[in-house]
Amino acid sequence: MIARTVKVKPETRNHKGFFVQETAYELVGIEQSGWALICVDEASCHYVDPDDLRGGDGEPTEII
Repeated sequence: MIARTVKVKPETRNHKGFFVQETAYELVGIEQSGWALICVDEASCHYVDPDDLRGGDGEPTEII
C-alpha cells in the first residue's frame, strides 16, 4: 500500500469519542470494522470514520 497523507475534518472524534487533533496523518488502511486507521507516528494512531478524512491538500478524499 502506498502511504497517503490525509487530514481530518474539524471536530473529528476517534472510535472512543475523543477529539482528534487537526494535523497531517498517514493513512494506514481501512479495517474490516469500517474504521480508518491514521497515524502521526508509530506511537500515535487513531481509528476514525473514513468520511471525516480529507486529502493532504484539504480536499475531500475517496478511499478505495
